[in-house]
Amino acid sequence: MPGKLTVCPTPIGNLGDVTERVRAALYEADVIACEDTRRAGRLLELIEVEGLKLLSYHEGNEAERARELAQSMERGENVALISDAGTPGISDPGFKLIRECIERELEVEVLPGPTSITVALLASGLPTHRWRFQGFLPRRTGELERVLQSADTTIAFESPKRLPESLAALASLAPDRPAAVCRELTKLHEEVARGTLGELSRRFRDEVRGEIVVVIGPSAGGTSPDIGFAVDALRGLVRSGARPRAAAGVVSALTGVPANELYKQLTGRSPRE
Repeated sequence: MPGKLTVCPTPIGNLGDVTERVRAALYEADVIACEDTRRAGRLLELIEVEGLKLLSYHEGNEAERARELAQSMERGENVALISDAGTPGISDPGFKLIRECIERELEVEVLPGPTSITVALLASGLPTHRWRFQGFLPRRTGELERVLQSADTTIAFESPKRLPESLAALASLAPDRPAAVCRELTKLHEEVARGTLGELSRRFRDEVRGEIVVVIGPSAGGTSPDIGFAVDALRGLVRSGARPRAAAGVVSALTGVPANELYKQLTGRSPRE
């Protein structure tokens, strides 16, 4: 009988956020796929789940490991997938393994658990009825303009080093747009700073420490691009012989959907891979 894949979210800071279902899935796994075996070992020790087989699964070996793990599941082994923090597959490795299992008709169970995305959204106090996850904030002005044009609340990751520069660029385009900077969520020094982009840019002029999530309020007059339509258009161009990266750029310019997101939707990987 084939085994199954269980996607197990891990705490983003507070160890008390690990669920009993995640603990049980980790105990029952024959192998735990993780980004960094040393960090995973320390985490499992802290949450008192020890003595299990760990196998590295990261951006550098994701495609190869996905096949290996799927083959082990076909032989009857149960695999648990974790990331360094949060939910695997959300800006962390995991997508390729999930797709490999689905294509081989193996069972995939995704457990609910911690993610900084929804925590930041609610903590920001910004509209929640329509929202989108951007990934990391883009660097180019044109792509930032498209972020600000969205009719949805936008959630994005940002590095502490780049935060001042990104906020300054956003503030130069829409200084009065409401936003929030969420830092070290669920940890001892958690901080949620709310205000306009102009105010936040002045507040965060220097590099800060910790994990950062930026939440940007929706544009009053903007429209949210139809990503499904854009991806279908991209696939049509590629089927006609266009190169994926070039086609993604063309569709992005016409629809407002970021080229990196289109490329990732098409191929399952970022353009840098």
